[in-house]
Amino acid sequence: MKIEALCGVLLFLAPTAFAEQPFALKIIDATTKRPVPLIRVTTTHQLSDYTDNAGMVTFDDPDLLGREVWFGISGHGYELKADGFGNRGVRVTPKPGECKTVEIPRVNIAERIQRLTGGGLLYHQHRFDGTATPPPAGLVFGCDTVDTAEHEGKRYWLWGDTSRPSYPLGNFNTTFATTPLKLDPNGPITYNYFTQPDGFVKGIAPIPGAGPTWLDSMISLKDKDGKPRLVATYAKIKPPMDVYERGLCEFDGKEQLFKKVREIPLDSKLFPSGHAFRSGDQIYFGQSTPNLRMPDRYESWLDANEWKAVTCDIAFTDAATGKAIKAHNGSVKWNPWRKKWISIFTESGGTSALGEIRYAEADAPEGPWRKSIKIITHQHYTFYNPVQHPEFSEDNGRVIWFEGTYTATFSGNPDPTPRHDYNQILYRLDLADPRMKVAQE
Repeated sequence: MKIEALCGVLLFLAPTAFAEQPFALKIIDATTKRPVPLIRVTTTHQLSDYTDNAGMVTFDDPDLLGREVWFGISGHGYELKADGFGNRGVRVTPKPGECKTVEIPRVNIAERIQRLTGGGLLYHQHRFDGTATPPPAGLVFGCDTVDTAEHEGKRYWLWGDTSRPSYPLGNFNTTFATTPLKLDPNGPITYNYFTQPDGFVKGIAPIPGAGPTWLDSMISLKDKDGKPRLVATYAKIKPPMDVYERGLCEFDGKEQLFKKVREIPLDSKLFPSGHAFRSGDQIYFGQSTPNLRMPDRYESWLDANEWKAVTCDIAFTDAATGKAIKAHNGSVKWNPWRKKWISIFTESGGTSALGEIRYAEADAPEGPWRKSIKIITHQHYTFYNPVQHPEFSEDNGRVIWFEGTYTATFSGNPDPTPRHDYNQILYRLDLADPRMKVAQE
């Protein structure tokens, strides 16, 4: 109470220190002219911030207003031309209420579109406009690894461990939300989270047992009576990150949670995992390539005798150099424009440990998987578990979309990016980009 009173006095006595309206820089892609999020802007005295989904960053420090200021500009996959001393940025004279636009060339083939989760998605735009920044939906400050499925006229979304504003420990029993089937990925996506009375997301998978519950392989399957069932694979986790129980679970629409159906023996090498996709009358499961398939019906999902191992012909290489590439997690989808199966995956052990995303294509889900091309790099930062969104595709699949988890975890980077860290970032890839040809021949 004493501290609050003292602060109140100090604020009352202090003169107005900041401008009524800040100065803004707006960073846009030099090719597409779209706003670029996650670009760092830094002054010569190390005041820095990152662009929001509007590509904006704001400053109202009196030291910066009304005089010439150098703003260093950098960002994963984007790069301004260096001056004679190797500095990359712009020199402007900031004035309150002014917004200067800067075009930044893209080095990545894929284009960064927006951050999908967390707080302050349009923080700087709201600040510049003088409008209130709304609280994050579901009070989600960060979340790990997305999966999605179409079910009963809606799109269902789930995420792993989720952080909150009020305490370092958040939700560890899976976060869940719905959206309409038709979405515009160019604009904000509003998730209708399943929440607790306090507004924070609830654990949608309270499978009995200590530790977190992680879900994946979510898919809607029809049973013999034609009723759609939303199902997934669960894993119970103990420190450090070991699975001590695994099984099948199903969403109960009345109770609004996933319930355990049965366990899968821990020594089983064959079980639904990763992401699900359809091919003909079969359902495939896997990551960068599939490892299991089964008939496309609920009863087959229940019966392990109908689970068949998938053997893929995999020898990923860099399309330009022929160097062998080791794939981490990813997702596979059919692309009607290329008439190929496409894998978007994280490279393991690339120039940025788990920060590189690659594209590859094959004639069948089983392969042969050969040439790949790097489409994204994140410098000294992790971007894992990418998921394709064919529902967002443009021009019959010529332009594809995917998202992944952006996190300092595993990167060794001691400085997590404010607001962006441990959240989902959406990218867009034009398969007609001439740079893609080397992996399409």
